[in-house]
Amino acid sequence: MSAPPLEIHDMTVAYHRKPVLWDIDLTVPEGKLIGILGPNGAGKSTLIKSVLELMPLASGKVTFYGQPYARQRHLVGYVPQRESVDWDFPVTALDVVTMGTYGQLGWFRRPGAAQHEAAGRCLAQVGLEPLARRQIRQLSGGQQQRVFLARALAQNAQIYFMDEPFAGVDAATEQAIIGLLQRLREGGKTVLVVHHDLQTVREYFDHVILLNMRLIAAGPTASTFTTENLNRTYGGRLTVLDQAAEAVRRGDRRQ
Repeated sequence: MSAPPLEIHDMTVAYHRKPVLWDIDLTVPEGKLIGILGPNGAGKSTLIKSVLELMPLASGKVTFYGQPYARQRHLVGYVPQRESVDWDFPVTALDVVTMGTYGQLGWFRRPGAAQHEAAGRCLAQVGLEPLARRQIRQLSGGQQQRVFLARALAQNAQIYFMDEPFAGVDAATEQAIIGLLQRLREGGKTVLVVHHDLQTVREYFDHVILLNMRLIAAGPTASTFTTENLNRTYGGRLTVLDQAAEAVRRGDRRQ
């Protein structure tokens, strides 16, 4: 695929006629693990939902590998925020992961043994194969998050969007998730992650997108995750910037 995984041109998104993202121009490189960073209300989740056509654009154009999303849907995986999911829906962990195979089956075919076996392998990759028959509502928050990661794996996508996958999980689950995302990158996949913990940015991501309603900066972490760019992104919020400055300093010491 010669075209970039994701290109955004002049994209503006509005809630009730009030713009929340302005004039976004962005080209996402292939095979990178990319952090989407910015303060609360910066439009990070809106960026993901807009390119996936879960929210309408006020203006602009989005392409995946040079084509509209509708033509490339099978190449795209998505893990939403855990809080946005109805966890009381009566399905098992295996049912949820098997849903990830539907795009490959088409509308009129039901999943069979091959799809259930593939879903089981994806659950094994996130360490949850023993809980395959457990009702999703009976799982812990971290286990639920792993189930949705397994569903994304079952899609066998080329580009993945993860909306706050580390929110509300324990340290062990966070390490398991980042290990999985790094393996996806090593397999040539492109992974975009909405992330809040500035202390772990240099450790987790090789590319960052800094956003605050407008695109502030995007590029390799080493050259983009700087104190100057963070000041422009977070607007002088001292606690956040103190943490960010320490993270930048730690990165500089390792170089």
